[in-house]
Amino acid sequence: MEEEDVISLFRESGALLDGHFQLSSGLHSSGYLQCALVLQHPARAELLAKALAEKIHSLRAATVIAPALGGVIIGYEVARIARLRSLFAERQEGKLTLRRGFRLSPDERVVVVEDVVTTGGSTLETIGVVREAGANVVGAISIIARGEVDPDLDVPFDTLARVALPAYEPNKCPQCADKVQILMPGSRLSGRPV
Repeated sequence: MEEEDVISLFRESGALLDGHFQLSSGLHSSGYLQCALVLQHPARAELLAKALAEKIHSLRAATVIAPALGGVIIGYEVARIARLRSLFAERQEGKLTLRRGFRLSPDERVVVVEDVVTTGGSTLETIGVVREAGANVVGAISIIARGEVDPDLDVPFDTLARVALPAYEPNKCPQCADKVQILMPGSRLSGRPV
């Protein structure tokens, strides 16, 4: 799957949004990628997951882990196609953790699967959850990377597509300066106007 094909799926799904958004990272942007609008279509989710599974094959992972909520669907689909185990980390008292009886074995080979990576914050938190359990993170992958520079994750990282959407610290955001209403659609945020 080529980068243009990935972007086309987002456009066809109405998942490339324009406006004034606060991202899960806390940064502000005039563009937002709403993966849920793509992944609501199982055939599209499967296409993306097949492409991701091909990219992680050489990592010889035993398990896929994704941060909830955004990464759960694509993480599960990648694991299904690659015939790996699928886990997710979810927030408890504001911190990502393994719950629901999920366990990782010492030295288990794990790959982190994400929908969209901006700063890599959720991916780093998920890597921390895996390492805290004594397992080995062999890589991380996403459908989309927002930006031209890979996040510093301390593991190999790959993505299906890069979308260069500007992201600003709130105090440097031109739309804030123009008093444009902000939306918070990210999974850690409310999804409503502020």
